[in-house]
Amino acid sequence: MARTREFDTEAAVSRAMELFWTRGYEATSVRDLTGHLGIGQGSLYAAFGDKDGLYRAALEHYRTTLAAAALRSLEEGADARSAIRTMLVERVRIAAEDNGRGCLVVNAACERLPKDAGTRRTVRDMQDASRDALAEVLRVAAERGEIAKRHDPYTLAAFLVTFLNGLLVSAKITPDVRALEPLVEVALAALD
Repeated sequence: MARTREFDTEAAVSRAMELFWTRGYEATSVRDLTGHLGIGQGSLYAAFGDKDGLYRAALEHYRTTLAAAALRSLEEGADARSAIRTMLVERVRIAAEDNGRGCLVVNAACERLPKDAGTRRTVRDMQDASRDALAEVLRVAAERGEIAKRHDPYTLAAFLVTFLNGLLVSAKITPDVRALEPLVEVALAALD
């Protein structure tokens, strides 16, 4: 008879996400994970297959929580410029936390690519979702006259995602929101 799982897998994935985010994939051992999660190695393997399976679950958890919240914040803004500003500054604030831990997804891209095709797909899917959500916000804003129509919304959204990726890496180097926030205003000038 199979044993019942004696730990909360959702909580374990959330805690593993934090550990991977702080240390990175390569610097996080299975021993680190089992110690941090308070589970045995057999339990980790039974629930997630291996370290890579837990890492994928952690990336997915990030996508459905923090990344999803960022996209929702775009929809809740009063106008496109302020919604995009708020989203960008909030992402920088999170990346600068804990002495500049960055963004889990950007960290994953920097650490795991080009060799890890699964991580590439996951990161690309999240980046595509961000670009598509931004493109829609920008398209509607252009129709309303909130922003200039001189740029294609899709191209402008791709620029903002690329800018954000660089900004999130910069937050690891200079974990100071006050130093990075003015850069957001420069990027937002592309909406004029």
